[in-house]
Amino acid sequence: MTRDAAPHLPDRPEPALTRNQALVLATLEAAATPLGAYAVLDRLRDDGLKAPAQIYRALSALQDKGLVHRLECLNAFVACRHVHDPAEDGAPPGPAVFVICDHCSATRELTDPVIGGQIERLARNQGFGLHTSSIEVRGLCAACSRATQNDPGTT
Repeated sequence: MTRDAAPHLPDRPEPALTRNQALVLATLEAAATPLGAYAVLDRLRDDGLKAPAQIYRALSALQDKGLVHRLECLNAFVACRHVHDPAEDGAPPGPAVFVICDHCSATRELTDPVIGGQIERLARNQGFGLHTSSIEVRGLCAACSRATQNDPGTT
């Protein structure tokens, strides 16, 4: 999937990608849920990727370029859905905030400059130089929550 075919992705200049990086990124962009490295490898075997190291190198480079996030709680990866550059007014964009459904694994990436500013202040007040931050919140998405409420067999 190209960025032209995916209007939900950020409008930003395309960084130069190797073939493997482009394949891994397209796989993550097309995925409905976060994918582990081995799941990415399984989907790309027919494209000639055979070794986990190929996937991990591509994922690392894509993370460095800000195109992919690693979800620590799932040990999985998602394509970035937001631009994480400071806003034009200089306000911090905020960390990536991921809401992750425990039932269906649906994941949404959100940003909030207020939260970003608070985290930056907390870190600075402790003498900590902040490089990156992300927040992972787990629960039930709206669809799974409705399904649970409508299912008389659940408590």
